[in-house]
Amino acid sequence: MRKTRKIATLLFSMLAFLAFSQDYKSGPTEKDFAGYLFTYFKGNDVKDEAICFAISRDGYNYKALNGNNPVIDSKQISSTGGVRDPHILRAEDGKTFYMVATDMTSSKGWDSNRAMVLLKSTDLINWSSSIINIQTKYPDQENLKRVWAPQTIFDPSVSKYMIYWSMQHGNGPDIIYYAYANKDFTDLEGNPKPLFIPQNGKSCIDGDIINKNGIFHLFYKTEGQGNGIRLALTDSLTSGKWIEQPGYKQQTREAVEGSSVFKLNNSDSYILMYDMYMKGKYQFCESCDLDVFKVVDQQISMDFHPRHGTIIPVTRRELKVLTEKWGLPAGIELPTDNNPVLEGYYADPEVLYSEKTKKYYIYPTSDGFDGWSGYYFKTFSSANLKDWKDEGVILDLKKDVTWANRNAWAPCIIEKKVKGKYKYYYYFCGAQKIGVAVADDPAGPFTDSGKPLIDFKPEGVKGGQEIDPDVFTDPKSGKSYLYWGNGYMAAVELNKDMVSVNKSTLKAIAVDNTFREGIYVFYRQGKYYFLWSEDDTRSPNYRVRYGYSDSPVGPITIPKNNIVIQKDESKGIYGAGHNSILQIPGKDEWRIVYHRISRPNGIKMPDGAGGFHREVCIDTLEFNADGTIKEVKPTL
Repeated sequence: MRKTRKIATLLFSMLAFLAFSQDYKSGPTEKDFAGYLFTYFKGNDVKDEAICFAISRDGYNYKALNGNNPVIDSKQISSTGGVRDPHILRAEDGKTFYMVATDMTSSKGWDSNRAMVLLKSTDLINWSSSIINIQTKYPDQENLKRVWAPQTIFDPSVSKYMIYWSMQHGNGPDIIYYAYANKDFTDLEGNPKPLFIPQNGKSCIDGDIINKNGIFHLFYKTEGQGNGIRLALTDSLTSGKWIEQPGYKQQTREAVEGSSVFKLNNSDSYILMYDMYMKGKYQFCESCDLDVFKVVDQQISMDFHPRHGTIIPVTRRELKVLTEKWGLPAGIELPTDNNPVLEGYYADPEVLYSEKTKKYYIYPTSDGFDGWSGYYFKTFSSANLKDWKDEGVILDLKKDVTWANRNAWAPCIIEKKVKGKYKYYYYFCGAQKIGVAVADDPAGPFTDSGKPLIDFKPEGVKGGQEIDPDVFTDPKSGKSYLYWGNGYMAAVELNKDMVSVNKSTLKAIAVDNTFREGIYVFYRQGKYYFLWSEDDTRSPNYRVRYGYSDSPVGPITIPKNNIVIQKDESKGIYGAGHNSILQIPGKDEWRIVYHRISRPNGIKMPDGAGGFHREVCIDTLEFNADGTIKEVKPTL
């Protein structure tokens, strides 16, 4: 009965965690990560007891930053002149980083330290720090011998950051203790309490906890009982109820310490790494269940010799910041091209220049979700088309829309002046229907109309989906139109309220068999241009074609050479499609904003997963003297 109740409790915690984890964060999520940051120290000389950084693109091959020299001066942050065992954590806000380290230099003896260092940063470059001396901060610590290897984890049960570390008092065993950090991450709240004591009562050190599906996995080093790395599980960090797992997790007979686990980006695999300190090298093991591990040393490379470190995932922007500060190591290829223009996985970009704010905006599909299952929309703003600010979520199907909670795809937007004030009408896909939301600002918040605007097809059309809307106002007549379709192209006139349509104007516009989806309409020098995407978005051959007309509702003339943009294998660019078009205000200068399969690995993803791991790019669009469009060569 007790076992059944415990399993039920674990399942409940797992479901609660999954529900919690589905909420979006203001910062990056796993789909946005482009590499890894390795924090470590180097050795037992005082000069080597300092924090160093290394980076990797794939989680297997690492290069040291700053020539393998410290990135933080230990003398400026510690009481002993040295720090060891750095542990780094990204905060729940996605933008703050916490680091903790042992305040110690081994030259003064292994039982000489009583303190730890707490550090905080918002850019990975500049760190504030504070020293927590356990012996002077707390009473009854006269026989404290050592404070080792602090780490940090977010405890969702209290929404606080827990710091845990091992301590030894007198001749007793090393025990893993914990206390919560204060709000500013400068001090500890309350008295330290035991977090984990093995059932045999013997020493344990170097604890490392990772949360997998609501179950906390504690990897720790045993002392005095056959040294190695063991695993214990719990669904509540502070309950004291840990389930110790049998056996050891290291895959070597060598002495080990300082284990750390991290998850590979956009993968089901985890890496357990540990310091084989007698051999002066690391071992990496891989697992999908955090139980059975396989050595993958043959895939690992490092141009440095780390001691007791930790690894976190980082974004493209964070990699750029780190390498701009500490230099780009040889052999590391960073995604520092001008394209993509947005950080992370996004697709189906709609671009707008706002007369109200004099800024540009991109409204994309939030990509990187298996099977195109995203459920929220963001927007990004820029004053120069180069530097883009994440304005956050502007519409969440699960929270803001009653008629759809899935498949948030391919939005479009238009700015209108209504009674002297600007209004923004945002058309979007949800559950293969099209809705409309309205805002007073291009960055929202947007309010949904409360029902689908488009959940029908033109007469005679069978098959296809009601997706990929585009909105266009005819500069000649002032009338606004909504276009959509997958497998067919539909058009209907919008009523003046912009949130309803005149169904009597509904029609299907004939296109050739290259039409798949992603219609976009714009006007230039007397011509109405119709652009669309051909093939499947998972295909490397996904591309944009066009035709033109004398009317916003056709018929469409299709030029013989009508490719607008397509793949360029020589640059590793595939699946360039689903675009919008921007005219630079007041000029006959044009840009095409489109998505491509993410470089360099998207094309290698199994089962066409690159088709929902896409990135947004901008290139110049040019015209021939007769008004035909020159084929765009996609750039980096």
